[in-house]
Amino acid sequence: MFSARRLPGGCRATRLHHLRHHSVSRPSPNLAFVPACLPPDPVEVEELQRFVSNSKKLFVMTGAGISTESGIPDYRSEGVGLYARTDRRPIQHAEFVRSASARQRYWARNFVGWPQFSSHQPNTAHLVLRDWEKLGKLHWLVTQNVDTLHTKAGSQRLTELHGCTHRVFCLGCGDQTLRSELQEHFEALNPTWKAEALGVAPDGDVFLTDEQVRNFQVPACSKCGGILKPDVTFFGDTVSREKVDFVHQRLAESDSMLVAGSSMQVYSGYRFALAAREKQLPIAILNIGPTRLDHFASLKLNSRCGELLPLIVAH
Repeated sequence: MFSARRLPGGCRATRLHHLRHHSVSRPSPNLAFVPACLPPDPVEVEELQRFVSNSKKLFVMTGAGISTESGIPDYRSEGVGLYARTDRRPIQHAEFVRSASARQRYWARNFVGWPQFSSHQPNTAHLVLRDWEKLGKLHWLVTQNVDTLHTKAGSQRLTELHGCTHRVFCLGCGDQTLRSELQEHFEALNPTWKAEALGVAPDGDVFLTDEQVRNFQVPACSKCGGILKPDVTFFGDTVSREKVDFVHQRLAESDSMLVAGSSMQVYSGYRFALAAREKQLPIAILNIGPTRLDHFASLKLNSRCGELLPLIVAH
């Protein structure tokens, strides 16, 4: 594990004070779905600063924990994640493809949740990573999130590993459309349908009863009449080989890896940490709670992404 270079306490405190009071104005965090954690320890700040300073081509992977401060719930966070709050589970790919009633339920809930979900904005952590890219510190950013907040923040050297909810495509002919346009089709097909959400779930989902979704109408593809699906990798599906190979190439060009806001429980992202370990790249983790990488990471920090990342200076 990285060991802290222990400067005199006053130096650490002064540095934190300087960074906190001379940083660019950032959006205020929404902590409703963020697990409780202690403020960043000055020694840990110095450790991560040294890790980032030593990196010339940093590969960053983000997960749901980086977007919880934008008000989007995740699945696994202790006490506040979906799995902790309810017994509900996300839709499976096979279920969506084979079941018209499953698709009706998914799209009804997504229709209700879309206005709020699509309005979420990047938080401080997204903006910091964008700035690191502009400074040439961040070589490539891979997000497991489908909320498009990194794109909204302005990141360009970016791969959306699991796709993006702001795009929809046809399983039959492959025709793509914007999710915002599909919302208009939903409204036209369901002019009198109304439902109030009983709770908020990750990825634009909300809680509705079977009775609420019963009469919801779902449009087919305007080109071929096929099934419309969000351009995301559902649970039980796989990321395309082309995308996986592309990310492996970006990792091969990098000299270190930072994981921010992910427990890395899903193999589609975890495989890249395994590859980084095989290449003997130093790995730092910034996540509240345990992760799948804790036993081989160089550095593990239990802090909010939006609280710790702004304290790091990317030279």
